[in-house]
Amino acid sequence: MHWELLRLALGAVSGHRLRSLLSMLGIGIGIASVILLTSIGEGTRRFILGQFSQFGTNIIAINPGKAQTLGVPGVLGGTTHKLTFQDAEALARLPGVDAVMPISIGTAKVEADGRSRSVNVYGITPAVRQVWLFDVQSGSFWPDGDSLRSYPMAVLGPSLRRELFDDTNALGELVRIGGSRFRVVGLMEPKGSLLGIDLDDTAFIPVASAQRLFNRDELFEIDVIHGDAADSERVVEAVRTLLTERHEGNEDFTITTQAAMLDVFGNVMNVITMAVGAIAGISLLVGAIGILTMMWISVGERIHEIGLVRALGATRRQVRFLFLSEASLLAGVGGALGLGFGLGCCALLRALVPGLPIHTPLEFVVAALAVSLFTGLIAGALPAQRAAQLEPIEALHAE
Repeated sequence: MHWELLRLALGAVSGHRLRSLLSMLGIGIGIASVILLTSIGEGTRRFILGQFSQFGTNIIAINPGKAQTLGVPGVLGGTTHKLTFQDAEALARLPGVDAVMPISIGTAKVEADGRSRSVNVYGITPAVRQVWLFDVQSGSFWPDGDSLRSYPMAVLGPSLRRELFDDTNALGELVRIGGSRFRVVGLMEPKGSLLGIDLDDTAFIPVASAQRLFNRDELFEIDVIHGDAADSERVVEAVRTLLTERHEGNEDFTITTQAAMLDVFGNVMNVITMAVGAIAGISLLVGAIGILTMMWISVGERIHEIGLVRALGATRRQVRFLFLSEASLLAGVGGALGLGFGLGCCALLRALVPGLPIHTPLEFVVAALAVSLFTGLIAGALPAQRAAQLEPIEALHAE
């Protein structure tokens, strides 16, 4: 009997094609917007997580200055709240700390072979292999010794090497960085970009050389890596206690864990998801109102049909099922069309903008179809109840 009712519902929907299409349109727009926006959001989330994971997962970054009072700490340099090499050496002796890397960052002109390019210059130590998971593709870093010693050696990113030397071997060549001569001892493996910063278009020199080059006596940042992610809070507290003692009881530094950065990013993505949900909710609400209106009109037009069906023995439950089936069919087909359109837009964006991160998980597809069917059931509930409450004799005699 249910199959007969479903056939009747399909006939009723196909019998009013234009009206049915307009009813499906609101649901389709809502589902398409959900698929498109959530695919971009999920792709962005995965992209950012991938960007951060290339640096490992157990990094603690320490910047000079307190973020609550000084805004973005350490960006402009010259702050009176300084981090020093001695701070880094003290941190390296803490239990649970696997490696420490003092960092100095600046921008300088790199010149070689009659060519020049202004790039970011990172003052680091060979601990970068363990802390940032960076390594050279060919050559090597400078000796892993005293961080206070200035070596006239440089490691070039692959993009910078290509801009300065084309396809020739740059190992052993001399370059001028900020007017000082450095010998190229290594070429960095490709790392891509991080939040818009091209890590391949950079030069890496010893941190002490960077301090001298940029005429600074403070560090831009100290990165600490610890072994077990579960020990993160304990290591953070140990770092905070040690540096506070070394800075005469002042917590004039900012500690940022990778987990905290990802939490902030997660909160941002949650807000975006809520905004997407609100947009989709408005579209689905419009679609639901359209289905409810069409079904309500349909009940009024088919009162004689309902009376006849009831007179032939159909129960209220079967009549209710008939109209709920029609509403679900409208919403389901509309949702499927919207899903196809949304996936098509995602494919088109991938083709037109190859760098745009777009990912549509299977659970999003299933959820979209389920939401469209549920919307149809909700929208059809009131008209179905109205139809089920009609008395057969009154329905047959109605004008």
